[in-house]
Amino acid sequence: MKHRWLTVLLLPVWLQATHERQPKPNVNSRYTVEAVEVSGIAEAKLSKPLRDDLQRMIGDKFNQERVDDLLRRMRGELPGRPIFVKLRRGAQPEHVKVLIVVARHEIGFKIAATNPMYHSKQGWSGRAEITMPDKGNNLFNFGVLSNADDLLERCAGLTAGYERRAIGTDKVRLRFQFESYHQIWNRTTLLELARAPEVPGIYRTRQNFEPMLSVLPARGLTLSLGASFQRFQTQFPAARTEAANALVTTLRYDRQLEDSVANRHRLEAGYTLRAATRTLSSDFVYASHTWEFRYLLGRGHNRLENHFGAGVLTGRAPLFERFSLGNSYTLRGWNKFDVAPLGGNRTAHNELEYRYRWFRVFYDTGAVWNRGQSPSAKHSGGIGLGIHGFTIALAFPIKDGRAEPVFMAGLNF
Repeated sequence: MKHRWLTVLLLPVWLQATHERQPKPNVNSRYTVEAVEVSGIAEAKLSKPLRDDLQRMIGDKFNQERVDDLLRRMRGELPGRPIFVKLRRGAQPEHVKVLIVVARHEIGFKIAATNPMYHSKQGWSGRAEITMPDKGNNLFNFGVLSNADDLLERCAGLTAGYERRAIGTDKVRLRFQFESYHQIWNRTTLLELARAPEVPGIYRTRQNFEPMLSVLPARGLTLSLGASFQRFQTQFPAARTEAANALVTTLRYDRQLEDSVANRHRLEAGYTLRAATRTLSSDFVYASHTWEFRYLLGRGHNRLENHFGAGVLTGRAPLFERFSLGNSYTLRGWNKFDVAPLGGNRTAHNELEYRYRWFRVFYDTGAVWNRGQSPSAKHSGGIGLGIHGFTIALAFPIKDGRAEPVFMAGLNF
């Protein structure tokens, strides 16, 4: 059976490699950009950093990855506007003009399935979302979801949100998010709770209201300040409603760097603080610190990506704030209920992945523990295929005894 799985996973890679041994170069990369023009809107509607980056292409060789990154940023500043690129012959030999066309607003709303995911140990997760942009900078969304991937609990419920993408300036944004969930708990977690009276108990329902103000002080840098007002109905020892109201601060850096036409570098880093306090009428007092670092190196069809994360939780916090590993994107191959069924207040993990065209191979390591305990690192590895955002993967936990692989399939994981 194991050999059949390997054959199914590797056959498309072998066929692709025999069909096309050498990567096809982008013929446009030999041309020099003579001019960059934007049609469909006044350029003043774009942020100054974006306008400056568009003009910086002039005089450089045409780079499709660079253009794609600029288009992604433009779509973020102009939600609901279709944007595409046309190349025209320049006035000089071996030169081109880059014309970026911004079409009119799309009318109506969009319905999309967001990140559907299947995990052979934890089941299905997914979200269906309706997005309704207006003709200004307002964006509304409504969604239904069932998520067993991110937390110890399975969350099933509704979400609604509103975002104002420019307040006076496009460097200031405001967002409101509301969530209402019903919880389903794994039997292993329920059994462990009976042995750990110091850990807060389970709850049947949970609601969250989260206002957030974001400021973009520099290119690639985002500072978000807000609050999270969470209320949930506990089951044990008696049914009652409790609150975990916290101040939230997030600092993120996201930048694509280029040292040549051939190499692509992307750097993402982030820090988040969630501090629950009695000042906000919270029944819990705690502070959660999380750090993330992601680095991507691309060259041709080769891509190497490393993701590191760590977290520290102090005080008394509800279960949804505790850290866990062993899902579709951390410590792949492990079941989180075998790693730490109640989670922990300390965590550190790293995921290293190499991709070539459709094929990918990865190695993960990580640990979840509580303060005063010694961390016990766990390891896993796996292989997979990814085609147009859809990925299937087979991950193996590295441990003594019989190996029980985990099968995963979904979009963008």
